[in-house]
Amino acid sequence: MAYSSLRACVDDLEKNGHLVRIAEEMDPELEMAEIHRRVFDASGPALYFERVKGSPFPAVSNLFGTMDRVRFMFRDTMEAVKKAVRLKADPTEALRDPFEFIGTPWTGLTSLPMKVGSPTVLKHTTSLGQLPQIRSWPMDGGAYVLLPQVLTEDPDKPGPMGTNVGMYRVQISGNELDGTNAGLHYQIHRGIGIHHTAALRRGEPLRVSIHVGGPPAHTFAAVMPLPEGLSELIFAGMLGGRRFRWGRAGEHFVSSDADFVIVGTVDTELTPEGPFGDHLGYYSLTHDFPLMKVEAVYHRPDPIWPFTIVGRPPAEDSCFGALIGELVRPMVPVSLPGVHKTHAVDVAGVHPLLLAIGSERYVPYGATRTPQELLTQANAILGFNQASLAKYLMITAIQDAPDLDIRDMKGFLGHVLSRLDLRRDLHFQTKTTIDTLDYSGTGLNEGSKVVLAAAGPPIRRLGTESPIEAKVVLPGVLVLEGETSQVVERLETHPAFRGQDTPWPLVVVVDDVDEIQRLEDFLWVTFTRSNPSHDLFGVHASVEHKHWGCDGSLVIDAKVKPHHAPPLVEDPKVTARVDQLFAKGGPLHGIL
Repeated sequence: MAYSSLRACVDDLEKNGHLVRIAEEMDPELEMAEIHRRVFDASGPALYFERVKGSPFPAVSNLFGTMDRVRFMFRDTMEAVKKAVRLKADPTEALRDPFEFIGTPWTGLTSLPMKVGSPTVLKHTTSLGQLPQIRSWPMDGGAYVLLPQVLTEDPDKPGPMGTNVGMYRVQISGNELDGTNAGLHYQIHRGIGIHHTAALRRGEPLRVSIHVGGPPAHTFAAVMPLPEGLSELIFAGMLGGRRFRWGRAGEHFVSSDADFVIVGTVDTELTPEGPFGDHLGYYSLTHDFPLMKVEAVYHRPDPIWPFTIVGRPPAEDSCFGALIGELVRPMVPVSLPGVHKTHAVDVAGVHPLLLAIGSERYVPYGATRTPQELLTQANAILGFNQASLAKYLMITAIQDAPDLDIRDMKGFLGHVLSRLDLRRDLHFQTKTTIDTLDYSGTGLNEGSKVVLAAAGPPIRRLGTESPIEAKVVLPGVLVLEGETSQVVERLETHPAFRGQDTPWPLVVVVDDVDEIQRLEDFLWVTFTRSNPSHDLFGVHASVEHKHWGCDGSLVIDAKVKPHHAPPLVEDPKVTARVDQLFAKGGPLHGIL
């Protein structure tokens, strides 16, 4: 459906049973966040908070909380967007089936941004302090804009086709902020950085417009990983079924359909930003990021403040990832020749663990297939867009299992672990970049990567009954407690863990085995708490011409280290208060 505003979307969701109203005043200080998390975990409805303590504006959350609701909001446009992506991936499809794609060029033309003379969003003004001051987690450094669409223009080529729209964290209170500025946390490998660099080269500040609200397609466009030079505004028009309407607030580029827009500039001045409970399930700590000097805060008549809450996955942003994967799937083989599928594992924090299915065609003759082309493809993946932030990349060859399901974690890991030659198939990159939010490395943005490439027939039968005191998480995978060096020494004396045919190719050392109750727990603990160059060990490990390998089990130290960020834990007092809100007779009873 072509929504002209966020309110039109909210009304449509309510009419069709996808949204509930909360009439009682709710507190943005941790309370609304905990309500949101409980409703999301229960696959519940979108939430419209009519009264937000300390703010004159209503708020809405969990809009994207289920894939059913996402598909409902984009029910009239999803197929057209998928066709456009398919045609971008393979233009010859139009020749093979011209009638299926007959309207696709028109979809693109009718999605071009449209300038308006008097943007609706400029009708009224407010201040940062009047916006809903939502804090998500007890240690958060202040209130944040939680679904921002941060728009910048190319200083060298201003105009709609040279814009970048991204979702970068925006702190609006706390730390050294005084109500007239904000902390703009943009991470490594983001489009805004290119514009900021260009502005600094020209000796001028970068103009920034932070939009909040508007049609839901605008919010999604801000997280869509589009290639550089491809306009998010056109994508927003296609997915929203309505052209992106824009105008000017002085020299600032603004969306006419947004509910709010904060305009200002960033230059060279930095400000402390954080802590903030983030999507890896830990706090990102306080660091210096660009200071945005706010010039004005505008809003449309009768606006709504949309927000989300991030934390240990799955969370609402998991649905963003699922939709992105669904839309861009046809582009993977085009952008990465030989690669058939990729999957960033959400429950492992997205960037810490990336799976891929590639091809192994370099040597089609001979009795044994080994990783060769897979390594070329792995390097391409680690140089591609947001995939470059992957920390662990597991890649296997489609020739060995054409029907392997990349989203079946148990099946995929079993396939890889049964084939890995641990003397040969681990390939490290050290002193490189990792996700800004990942504190397992050696510093901000600094850490290592490892590629685990598996091709050929199985070389071992994976174990299912542990020969030592340890928890079997998956066939071939053990979890146990202890000092890592002592664990390795112990395993080196046990025949079950020696040699390439060991049935236990992966052993993970943790602080508390009882923390691992589900496969999701194992993935989160293992891949968010380890830095490959520092935390991978092995039974009978050796280095041959600078290549590290082991002639036995691979051991990952996934224990908490002193430099790690603290995990997210809810405030027990707020939890008790929210319990009462959902209890029988409470204002939220019946929502779950």
